[in-house]
Amino acid sequence: MHTEDQYRAADLDRARVTVNDAGAADLGPRPWQHVGQPPSDVDLVRFAAWAARDAPTTEPSVVEAGLRLLAPARAEIDQVEVGLLFAARSAGMTWPQIADALTLGTAQAAQQRLTRVAARVSGDGGS
Repeated sequence: MHTEDQYRAADLDRARVTVNDAGAADLGPRPWQHVGQPPSDVDLVRFAAWAARDAPTTEPSVVEAGLRLLAPARAEIDQVEVGLLFAARSAGMTWPQIADALTLGTAQAAQQRLTRVAARVSGDGGS
């Protein structure tokens, strides 16, 4: 018996295949990717948006696949953001410096952002 999560995962896999078949599979690897690692969902969404730049020749299935991959791409960005925030603190940046880099008004706002994004990454909500 398939669960809703299994259907969702299969749907996302089909979206990834669609965008890769449209040309994303030919993207060069990023320096941080392991050999053979597929493009990230962020890269696939960006590719879908790029592929849609010429509306008359745009393949609707590629655009639809890009839309389906937005949520997992956002989750990837959240993971990167949390990592950068922890790295910033480890590198000695102060909360006011971090707030400035994020164009937030206060150090407290930067701390609250870390709390919210970390909660989303851990699955505790925080949206």
